[in-house]
Amino acid sequence: MKYDLVNANLFKKNRKKLAEKLSSSSMAVIHANDEMPRNGDQFFPYRQNSDFFYLTGIEQEKSVLVLCPGIADEKLREILFIRKSNKNLEIWEGHKLDLDEAKEISGVSQVKFLEEMDATLLTMLFEISDIYLNLPEFAKFKPEIESRDFRFLNELKNKYPLHSYKRLAPFLKELRLTKEQEEIELIKKACSITGDSFHRILRFVKPGVLEFEVEAEFTHEFIKQGAVGHAYPPIVASGKNACVLHYVENDKICNNGELLLMDFGAEYANYSSDCSRTIPVNGKFTKRQRELYEATLRVFNYAKSLMVPGTTINKFHKEVCKLWEEEHIKLGLYTKKDVANQDKDNPLWFNYYMHGTSHFMGLDVHDVGTKDTEFKPGMILTCEPGIYIPNEQVGIRLENDILITTDGNEDLMANIPIEPDEIETIMNS
Repeated sequence: MKYDLVNANLFKKNRKKLAEKLSSSSMAVIHANDEMPRNGDQFFPYRQNSDFFYLTGIEQEKSVLVLCPGIADEKLREILFIRKSNKNLEIWEGHKLDLDEAKEISGVSQVKFLEEMDATLLTMLFEISDIYLNLPEFAKFKPEIESRDFRFLNELKNKYPLHSYKRLAPFLKELRLTKEQEEIELIKKACSITGDSFHRILRFVKPGVLEFEVEAEFTHEFIKQGAVGHAYPPIVASGKNACVLHYVENDKICNNGELLLMDFGAEYANYSSDCSRTIPVNGKFTKRQRELYEATLRVFNYAKSLMVPGTTINKFHKEVCKLWEEEHIKLGLYTKKDVANQDKDNPLWFNYYMHGTSHFMGLDVHDVGTKDTEFKPGMILTCEPGIYIPNEQVGIRLENDILITTDGNEDLMANIPIEPDEIETIMNS
């Protein structure tokens, strides 16, 4: 691994919190992610299932965690199964964890090889009645590929049809919302690396560079500092490309006089960061560009001030949209009279601001949590207002990661340049 070993106490705490939610006659089984085929005999770079990492810290494929907190034999209350290595496997794929290494990383005292799993589960299943399985549950995403957990569910139902099968995902979603201090520190590290990469970009961008050259500079800095790479496909969008919200082609020239919108973030120890900045390609905002930028910055600062315990994404997004309406009128995009005559189901502000102001952050860049989840201390969310004007070939978005605290919030990216004067000064230094 590229990052420093995470203290196993984090994973012990996470398992303890989950075990406390399980009934005394239950078992939870959580699988590692599949290796995903790319082409020929190649796999995509492996990324561990976020829930599995949250509970174990184990990055290795073909691993399984079993929790059975109410079983009489204490040695069976939590077991980690890992694949058994051999000489040929290590020649071709490199080192695989041995039992002691897996114990050190995860803090699980009972670690066995996968060959022992069937026999071990057989001795446990007749002492329990409920089996919790971690099938994927995403409001906006339905994978077409069956997960290991889903395939295992079908196997168990064939062998043990009279057991009761239950959803583990709701428990894990609730637990992952509020970050432990160790998790906050890992996200802060990801944010720090992301900030360093932006400083690198400010000194690199100039008219004539290609968007993918900018992307390469981000990638270089991320990997150089021990991040696995990008937390998501980066957006490097110059000129009119910035009006495409999920533009990822990154293959155009950054021209003199254009703005460059970048949405980027390092992933460190599987924890994400998410940042957006918009800069002038030639190092100097035009009068109109600065006018639009400063309006976005005002909305950003206002939105951030609303991110406090007790609110929700939906509640504070409504307030942000009200301010955008005022700013749009000042910018000459429409008038108060237009607003009075608008279709209330299709407000004018939506033509220039068509995405949300926030989403939860953590092991996934779009982490667990809904738009009606009440903010509590320890939660981390983005703050990301933007403005998009296709006929001016301009898109501006500003985004930082915000930690909710007992008395308000902490901006985890406060040190990343965002003021237009600072951006111009660094670009021209």
